[in-house]
Amino acid sequence: MRSEGASPPAPLVVEVDRVTKIYRRPGSGWQRLGRLLAHRPAPEGFVALSDVSFALPRGEGFGVVGENGAGKSTLLKILAGVTSPTSGRTAVRGRLTSLLELGAGFHPDFSGRQNIQLTAALLGLSAAEVRDCTPQVLDFAELGADIDRPVRTYSSGMAMRLGFAIATSVAPDVLIVDEALSVGDGYFQKKCMDRLLAFVEGGGTLLFCSHAMYYISAFCRRVLWLHEGRMRALGETAEVVREYERYLLARSAAAAAAGETPAAAGQSAAGAAVPRAGARLTAVRQTRVTGEWPSYRSGEPFELEISWETDDPALAFHLGVGINRSDELEVFTFSTAWSGLEPFTGRRSHTVRLRLDELPLVKGDFILYIFLMDERLLHVFDRRIVRSAFSVTAERYEAGLFHAPHRWLVEEE
Repeated sequence: MRSEGASPPAPLVVEVDRVTKIYRRPGSGWQRLGRLLAHRPAPEGFVALSDVSFALPRGEGFGVVGENGAGKSTLLKILAGVTSPTSGRTAVRGRLTSLLELGAGFHPDFSGRQNIQLTAALLGLSAAEVRDCTPQVLDFAELGADIDRPVRTYSSGMAMRLGFAIATSVAPDVLIVDEALSVGDGYFQKKCMDRLLAFVEGGGTLLFCSHAMYYISAFCRRVLWLHEGRMRALGETAEVVREYERYLLARSAAAAAAGETPAAAGQSAAGAAVPRAGARLTAVRQTRVTGEWPSYRSGEPFELEISWETDDPALAFHLGVGINRSDELEVFTFSTAWSGLEPFTGRRSHTVRLRLDELPLVKGDFILYIFLMDERLLHVFDRRIVRSAFSVTAERYEAGLFHAPHRWLVEEE
């Protein structure tokens, strides 16, 4: 029973009920004819999804995570109407737009402007609504004179700009995004992140598929974890993301023990910078030590100096620093935003120091992660991954990861 004064539950806009998708392997025409004449059953096929169910109320951000081949894209294609389930039922109430594959739905010989009109009309917009939304699309996509060129001449980044601009400018009730934002320059990615956040905050329903757990955490209230086509977990974002990351960590550790080197998503092999347009990290150094392999004793001070430059002094930044053990166990995470500092802005170059008066680690080898982010902690302008960043030793044997200041109190008889 709902208590007096409580808000009524938001209406459901997406329902998925026991959805299964099987891709059959029909074989050649002669094989199919042979099975028909011999009354043999068709082969089982590949089960992409099996018995998936969930429901979304209006205004919720919903994440879908899982390894490649887990069934994420198949699920989103079913909801977008690109393919049909083998069994089960889906329902979407309201206007739905999707970003599944770059350029999907565009007529390659039509210009960008003509594709705006075509896509909007297919979504059910009236001629007046198409006229009203076209300037919004043009303004957001920023394609200039290229908007009147055939789409087949567009780069992947240009196609993403146009697709995202259309999908978010036609007032959708439900928006599906499947890793489309991995293409494009940093400036436009930031625009997209800001618009997605505004969409959810404005009451839109977002289904967001990504390998970047940071964005999943930023946009989504709940998360579905798919594993080999089945529901592995469904629940609050923090809980499911934590469980999924533990799984990935264990899998990476097992692969390392077997001598394999699984690639980390979005990370360069050598841990070098991955710059984005607008700003870049220029220096990361430990100020209190020298040498290629810094070593500390447990309890010594630790200081990290981080410098960056920007082409636009009006941009605002926050820094994030992570310290992981060599097996990728997360140890510390620091953020200038979480510490209450104002965003850094108004200059073309900045330098900040992170200081720990006493490094409480007991022993081990450690990795540094440095992130240069926007003021809302949504967009990463640049990052550095410094493997074998430093080691910690202790004067005496101590088990565990941290040294906690303590004392023993002994009662005298």
